[in-house]
Amino acid sequence: MAKTQLNVRVDEVTAEAARERALQRGMSVNRYIEELVRQDTGEVGHTFVEAAADFMKQYESVFAEEFADESAAAHESAAGHEFTASRRRREGGR
Repeated sequence: MAKTQLNVRVDEVTAEAARERALQRGMSVNRYIEELVRQDTGEVGHTFVEAAADFMKQYESVFAEEFADESAAAHESAAGHEFTASRRRREGGR
C-alpha cells in the first residue's frame, strides 16, 4: 500500500506518551499511530477475524478429532438433562 505523509500537531505530553508507547512496543511512532488508526476503524479486528476463520478452516479436522469425545460427552449430558426435565414435567414437577 502506498504511504502518504500526514502532519499532526499534539501537545508535548501526548507526543511523549506516543513515543514511550511506541518504544515499549518496539516500533516507530509512525507505525504506532498507524496501528491506532487501524484499530479505531476496525481494520485490525476484521483482519484478525479473517485470519482466525482461515486457521479454523485449515485445522478443522484436527480440532474435530481432538475434541470429538468431549463434544459427544457434552451432547449426551445435555440430552440426559433434557430427558430428566421432560420426565419431571410429565410427573407433575417432582
